[in-house]
Amino acid sequence: MGVLDGKAAIVTGSARGIGRATAELLVAHGAQVLINDLDGDVAEQASGEIDGETAVFAGDLTKPGVPDELVQTAIDAFGKVDILVNNAGYTLDAPVHKMSDEHFQAMLDIHTVVPFRMIRAVAPHMREPAKKEREEGREVFRKIVNISSTSGTFGNPGQANYSSGKAGVVGLTKTIAKEWGQFKINVNAVAFGFIDTRLTQAKVEGNVMEKDGETIQLGIPEQMRGLASALIPLGRAASSEEAAGGIFFLCSPWSNYVHGQTLHVTGGMFGGMSG
Repeated sequence: MGVLDGKAAIVTGSARGIGRATAELLVAHGAQVLINDLDGDVAEQASGEIDGETAVFAGDLTKPGVPDELVQTAIDAFGKVDILVNNAGYTLDAPVHKMSDEHFQAMLDIHTVVPFRMIRAVAPHMREPAKKEREEGREVFRKIVNISSTSGTFGNPGQANYSSGKAGVVGLTKTIAKEWGQFKINVNAVAFGFIDTRLTQAKVEGNVMEKDGETIQLGIPEQMRGLASALIPLGRAASSEEAAGGIFFLCSPWSNYVHGQTLHVTGGMFGGMSG
């Protein structure tokens, strides 16, 4: 018996990195999972490699209507949605005086607007069953986990856009928690520190992504990578699998009374001026 047997989950941005590790962990504990990525081939490959029941949706979630299409794909495949993990995201770093309007807006779109639209799209599929369960005197918990960052909770040089988007999703989390707690829908966020993914690997040729015809360089300077380990009491970055553990906890029955919180998964790193 898996702790998530009979549960249906959506994990956005789940073909690689933390999203992929989260999808694998949810499936391993019994959930059906919808795999999503901008790149359809990568999403299909991930789905094929994950040993369990999965569905696939490829598409740009920043485009109007696409989050609704993704949720409908999950409903068509699984008949319901019990868990939503808003994980999709990327970075467009620059000092604020050199940052374009387009790159600032892009980070708000993927990190705050997309989670809002995803939550709105799952609303009828989470709230309506909960109303019936409440009338029957039953408590059935559903889960929404939004992915934030220490950049959003403490700030980070070169990431005014990313930090703003990730701070915004914390406010969104707290508000939806207050609106939907009555339906036993736990809404929480995870703020990650230094996780070893392609967003935090070295800025090298080939570590790129394509979006709307633009080639986006991913990664951080090698100097920052070395400094990060020195700031982490545990002495190293986390693996994607370790990062997924924090998300899994908030998707599990053990978090039924954890609500409206931001869980920092940082290895003890202190990221802000207030420490």
